Formats: sequence, C-alpha cells, structure tokens
Amino acid sequence: MLLAGDIGGTKTLLALYAPGCDPNSPTVVTEYHSASYPSLDLMVREFLDQAGETPTDASFGVPGPVIGGRAHTTNLPWVLDEAALSQSLNLRRVSLLNDLQAIATAVPHLRPTDLHTINPGTRLLNGPIAVVAPGTGLGEAFLIWNGDRYIACSSEGGHASFAPANEAQVALWRHLANRFGHVSVERVCSGPGIANIYDCLRDAAPGEEPPDFAAALAQAPDRTPLITQAALQEPPSNKLAADALDLFVAILASEAGNMALKVLATGGVTLAGGIPAHVLPKLTDGRFLQDFADKGRFKELLSRVPIDVVTTRAALLGAALHGLDRMRLDPTHTG
Repeated sequence: MLLAGDIGGTKTLLALYAPGCDPNSPTVVTEYHSASYPSLDLMVREFLDQAGETPTDASFGVPGPVIGGRAHTTNLPWVLDEAALSQSLNLRRVSLLNDLQAIATAVPHLRPTDLHTINPGTRLLNGPIAVVAPGTGLGEAFLIWNGDRYIACSSEGGHASFAPANEAQVALWRHLANRFGHVSVERVCSGPGIANIYDCLRDAAPGEEPPDFAAALAQAPDRTPLITQAALQEPPSNKLAADALDLFVAILASEAGNMALKVLATGGVTLAGGIPAHVLPKLTDGRFLQDFADKGRFKELLSRVPIDVVTTRAALLGAALHGLDRMRLDPTHTG
C-alpha cells in the first residue's frame, strides 16, 4: 500500500492507495492544517493510527526544491529527508518530489471535470505544457514528451525577478523593493502577493480604505481571503480590494505568458494552485487572455495557446501516480 501526500504551506492532504487502484480514488484521504504539526512524521503517524493501515512506500509532493532526496519546505519549518523518513516511519521507500513536479505529473491524467478551460486554443499533440500555480507561494513547472510519455520537470521560477509591465507595476515594484530588496515574481503573484499589492495601493491612497474593512484585516490571520472576497463580491464599495485583485490577475497573466514562451507551450498552459480556481470570474472576462498574449511579435502565437484552470488538488494525484509507478516498476515489491 502507498501513502501519498500533498504538503502545502497551509494545508496537507494525506491519502492511502492500494496497488493497481484508480489513482483518483484513494482508500482514505484526510486534510490537515500544516502549521499545527512540528514535523511531517507526527502528522503521518496520527494519520496512520486513525486509518489503521500500514503502507510499505510513501510519496510526498513538497513545497520547495528537492535536492539529493532532501528538502527544506518553503513556508514551513520542516526539513524532510527520504532516508530519515523511511527509517522513522518504518517504510521500505520514501520519495520526495517538488509539489509543482507533482502537479505537472498529474496534468496529463486530469479528467475533464478537473479542469475549466478559459482558452481552447490549438493544442499541438505531445507539445510542451507549462504549469503556473499561485497559492501560498508561486510554483512553476513544465512537461516535455520523451517519445513515450510526458516527463514532469520542476523549477523555482517563482523566485525569478519580477519584471513590471506598466507604470502601475513599476510603482508596485518600487514599493516592494524598498521593503524586501529583491522582488521575486512570488512577492506579487501568490496569496501573500495579493496582500502585498493591496498594501501598496492602500499606502498610495489611504483614504480609500473602508474603516470596517481595515478593522477586519487587522484581526485576520490571513488577509488574502478577505481581500479576494471583497474584490469579487463588493467591488463598488471596496475599490482598493478590486484594484488589487485586478493587478494580481494582470501579473499572473503576464507571468503565464512568460512561461509559455520560455518552454514554447504548444501543448497548453495549466493554471493550478489554490488561487486560480477561486478567482475564475476574473480569468474569464477577456482581460486575462489579453494580458497573457501581450508579448509583441508573439501575440498571435500566444493567442492560440490552450489555457486550463485546475479545479482539484492535483498535487496529491501526482504524488500518488509517482509513487504507484515506482512500486509497479520495482521487481522486489510484493504489495
């Protein structure tokens, strides 16, 4: 039996899979608040005690780079090591893969019900696929065809430098450069990025912030959901929130277009992570596609690139696929 996990900076999903099962149908799945646990070991032990099962292998999608079987999770104070986890959890083998590599692994296996298409485009068979996933951070990955199947490749593109595309974004860059020094794309294209954008706009026009909304933000442990909700549901009465979300979507569109150009994503662009599915109205009103394709001489090419939004937790599926594949290919595995 396989233990698979989607480890997020905010939430973690753990699930169990029997060999030969449908990877979309785990036998048990439970969600945890990541920060409530000092280590993955303790979370896994609690999960397995409640499930009453003993897996032989584990596969985890983790936020951050995995180098030499070891990862220091981004936005979580956990250090994960394949060998140490295997020993402490009494497992035959533990596999760690970057969470965006896990999402990318899942993309070719997603069902139509797992996706919302915002641009059908013209998909080239076996063409490269770009994955851009804003959530607690900004993850980026891509898939390439090896002649037999897609291979998922991870990256840390979210930590590349933010390139402003207009005067509003230049002002945002200046605001964040004064605060952080280096301004990565993740600083403006993630959940915390939405809050950073809001702060910049509020500081430039403090009189526009409704007092009751300011009080609610001051009490919120995570301001991003409040800003996003106000932008979607109350745009006339909360212009700062509405403008912040509009600016975020424009930056997301530009970065997705950048990624499409970098890998020549003729197989499409997939938007994943915790945010795109929650702001679909802002991705389907036409402005996202305009900003996505606004790349000068390559505008026509980008206008033909298919774009889909993932509406499920794809990283868990990808981690399960990775782990089940390794179990299947291991001749010593007996189930």
